[in-house]
Amino acid sequence: MKYLMICLVLFATESKAQSYAAFFIPDSLRKNAVAVCRLEEKKVEIFSSSKAIVRNRYVITVLNPHGDGYGNYSNHYDKLRKLNNINGTLYDALGKKIKSMQKKDLLDMAYNDEISLMTDDRMKRFSFNHTSYPYTVEFTDEEQLNGTFFLPSWNPVPGQKFSVQHSSFEVVLHEGADVRFKELNVPEKPIEKVAGKQKSYVWTLKDFPAYEREWFQPAPENFLPNVYLAPVEFTIGNYTGKMDTWENLGKFILQLNAGKDALPPAIAADVKRLIGNVSNREEKIRLLYEYLQQNTRYISIQMGIGGWQPFDASYVATKRYGDCKALSNYMVSLLKEAGITAHYVLINSGEARRGLWEDFPAPYFNHAVVCVPSGKDTLWLECTSQTISPGYMGSSTGNRKALMIADHGGVVVNSPLYTAKENRQVRKIQAQVDESGNLKASLNTRFSGIEQETQHYLLHNNTAAMREKYLNQSLDLPNYSVEAIRYNETKSSIPEIEEYMELKATNYATITGKRMFITPNLVNKVSTRPDASKPRKYAVVYPHSFTHADTVEISVPAGYEPESIPKDVTVDNPFGKYSIRFEVKDNVIRMYRRYTREAATYPASSYADLAAFYHALYQADHSRVVLVKQSE
Repeated sequence: MKYLMICLVLFATESKAQSYAAFFIPDSLRKNAVAVCRLEEKKVEIFSSSKAIVRNRYVITVLNPHGDGYGNYSNHYDKLRKLNNINGTLYDALGKKIKSMQKKDLLDMAYNDEISLMTDDRMKRFSFNHTSYPYTVEFTDEEQLNGTFFLPSWNPVPGQKFSVQHSSFEVVLHEGADVRFKELNVPEKPIEKVAGKQKSYVWTLKDFPAYEREWFQPAPENFLPNVYLAPVEFTIGNYTGKMDTWENLGKFILQLNAGKDALPPAIAADVKRLIGNVSNREEKIRLLYEYLQQNTRYISIQMGIGGWQPFDASYVATKRYGDCKALSNYMVSLLKEAGITAHYVLINSGEARRGLWEDFPAPYFNHAVVCVPSGKDTLWLECTSQTISPGYMGSSTGNRKALMIADHGGVVVNSPLYTAKENRQVRKIQAQVDESGNLKASLNTRFSGIEQETQHYLLHNNTAAMREKYLNQSLDLPNYSVEAIRYNETKSSIPEIEEYMELKATNYATITGKRMFITPNLVNKVSTRPDASKPRKYAVVYPHSFTHADTVEISVPAGYEPESIPKDVTVDNPFGKYSIRFEVKDNVIRMYRRYTREAATYPASSYADLAAFYHALYQADHSRVVLVKQSE
C-alpha cells in the first residue's frame, strides 16, 4: 500500500512536470508573446453582503526577459481586504520544480501611489529573479473581503504580448447573496449551476493569442475579454447600501457625506465678506473657487472607508489641506454658504480612462469634482489644483460620464466636451535666415483648451531651468537653442496661454553651391508615417480634437530667387481637414498651414486610407523651398 502511494505521488509530480513543460505551448500562443498563462483559476465566493473570499491560482511561463514582469507575484491588501496563504513555485523549461517561495523573501510594503500622504493600502511582492528561459511560475493566494462594496473582476489578459492557454473565473453565490456582472468581449456565456442553495457561474477563456499594441488603438477593455462584478446590496465599514441603480449608489454617497458641510464661523464670515457686494452669480463662484485655491492644498489620504468618505469641511478649513473628496465637499460647503447649489461628483480621472457604464452601476471611480448647475451654463470645478481655471476640466476629466450626487441620489451626467473649436494652437513666426543658413526666429503662439495644458504645466509646475531644458528638447527643429521665453495666461472655462519665444538654429538652411534649401514649416510638422503594410486588427481611435493654424514668414538674404516652390496641398476627408500654402516674394518665404482634427473612432478597414492621409501630411509638412543665388 505504501509503495502504491509513493507511485501515485511520483506519477502526479511527473504529470505536472509534463504539463508545465514549455514545449507543450502551441506555436499560436508563442507568436508575439513574452509570457503565456498556462492556467488561471480565479474563484470568488460571496457569502453575504459583508463577506466574500477570493482564491487565486495561476501558472505562467515566461519566454524571455521581456516577460519577467508577468512572472512576479504582487497583490494588495488593506483594512477591507486581508491577504493570506501565499505560495509560489518555480519550474524549469521542462516543467521540473526548481524551488519554492520562502515566506521570509516575500516583501511586505506600503503601496506608494506617489500622490498619497497617508494610505493603509499595502502590497506583498515576490520575484524568483530567475534568468534561465523559458521558466514557469505558479502562485496561489487567498483574499478575505470585509464587505462587498469592491468585488474583483476577471481580466485574464493583463497586457500586450501575453497569451492565455486556459483561464477560468468562477463566482459562487451562497444563500441570500446576489451579484450583477458585465461581460466584455467574452467568447462564451458562463456555465450556470445550482447546487442546493448555492448558485455558480463559470467563465472560461482558452487559447487566446497575444496581442501587440497598434497605433491609436482603442482602450484594451474594448477588445480584450473581461468580466466585472458589482453587488446589489453591500457592506463597507459600518455602512450598508444598494448598488442596483446609480440613484441608489448616490444615496449611499449621500450617507457618507451627511453632516460634513458645516463651516467654522470664521470661514462663513470670509464667504460673506468676499461676495457681500457681488451680485453676479458666476463672479461669486469664481471668487469662492479662488479662495479655495489660495487657502488649501491637495494631499491624498486613502484610509479604509476614508477612501470614499470625505473629511469634514471644518477639518479642511482648519488643516488647510484635503484630498479630492474633502476639497470637493469643502467647495460645495462654501457655495452653499453663499446660497449657491452645487453637487459633489464622482468621476474617473486620466486621459486614457473611460467614464462609467450607464447600464452597470459600480464603484469604478478615482476622483471627485464639483458641478454647479445653471442650465446651459453649468460650471465644473476641479478642486485639487491651485492654478487651474474655474470651469475647466480638460483632458483629465472632460468628455466622459460621471455620477453627480444630487439631493435624491446619483444622476449620470456628462462632463464638458472639448472640440476642435476650443482646443486651438495658433502660431505666428517671424524668422530670418543669414548667408550661412543660420536661423533667428520669434514665435508667438496662443494655446487654448486642451492644447494649453502642457504650457500650463510648464508655467506653474516647473522652475525656469526646467522649462528651458524642456523647450530646448521638445521642438521639431535641429540645432536650436531657446534665447528667451515668456507667458501670458488668461483664465476662463476655456483657458488660454500666450507663449512668446525667441530662438536660434544653426545651419537650418542647407546650402549647396548657389542653392539654398529651406523647410518653411519650422516647428509643427506631422512626424508620424504609419506602416500600412501590416494588416490592422483594431479600430483607430483619435483621442482628442484640435485646430492648428500656423503662419510663417522667413526673410532670406538678398540676391536669392526661387527655383522651386512646393505645391499647395488641400486634404479634406473623414480623418481631418488640412491645407498648406507657400509663396515667395521680395526675399520673404511665407507659409500658411491649417490642420483640424476631431476626436473619432474609425474601423480597422479604413487604416490604409488613414496611413495615406498621414503620408500626404508628412510630405507636405517637410517640403522645401529651393532658392538660387543670382550671379552678380
